[in-house]
Amino acid sequence: MTLIAENVETDTRERILVVAERLFRQLGYQKTTVADIAKELRMSPANVYRFFDSKKSIHEGVARTLMGEVEVEARRIVAAPGPAKQRLRDLLTTINRMNSERYVGDNKLHEMVAIAMEEDWDVCVAHIECVTGMIGEVIGQGVASGEFEAPDLPLTALCTCTGMIRFFHPQMIAQAVNKPTATIDQMIDFLFRALEPRQAK
Repeated sequence: MTLIAENVETDTRERILVVAERLFRQLGYQKTTVADIAKELRMSPANVYRFFDSKKSIHEGVARTLMGEVEVEARRIVAAPGPAKQRLRDLLTTINRMNSERYVGDNKLHEMVAIAMEEDWDVCVAHIECVTGMIGEVIGQGVASGEFEAPDLPLTALCTCTGMIRFFHPQMIAQAVNKPTATIDQMIDFLFRALEPRQAK
């Protein structure tokens, strides 16, 4: 395949995902059909199926794009200079903010993500593993600088991510709105107590 043909194919895939996300937001994932997506793009459903073998694979592509945007911002925070403790707080609050902005006020998009979570798609598992890995990176940097103590770094990262699940998971964020709960800063402070070097406790 020539470079031009590859670029055209990549562009078409991206256009399909952009239109699919818009329709998922407008109509809802369940009500949107591949024919709807094709009609918006002025192409045949068969042509859409050349790039995605099912509606589910389109859905996965949209979810991957949305989650990828969170990962890009998270990676920027991980790579930034400064104390690990502040960057870990920034990382955790940024993931919460981006997921809240995207899903809590948008019922149709919330439905799409809920289905992805319920079906345990590989894209969701990969995203969780990616986020956990980045949390581990910052904690590891904090261990190196003396800010944190974590004898088992992978387990510490997993426990930190698990402790934040109420603030990360779109469904749990939405369900906890207007209900009694610790604030995100209170939860992060709680987790930081577990990460403090023993002599600092």
